[in-house]
Amino acid sequence: MGPLDIFNHTLNFMAPAAAVALLLVLCGRLFGAKGTAAMAGWRQVAVVFVVGLVVLGGGLLVWGRDGKMLTYAALVVGCATTQWVLLRGWR
Repeated sequence: MGPLDIFNHTLNFMAPAAAVALLLVLCGRLFGAKGTAAMAGWRQVAVVFVVGLVVLGGGLLVWGRDGKMLTYAALVVGCATTQWVLLRGWR
């Protein structure tokens, strides 16, 4: 596999985490209460994105392959929980 193939596979591995992070933060700002964010939007996207990458990496380690539906379900739950914590949803 060449360097461009490796780069393409890496981007495709990271794409679900990026999409979920961006959608969660945008929807949180659109539908959430105004002024409740503890940090800037780009920082929220970055934190949720990193959590999503950790979840996807864990799924890759546990099952030995990418693309399992249980990994994607864990991605959604992990990112949503992180966004809830960042927005201080318990208050």
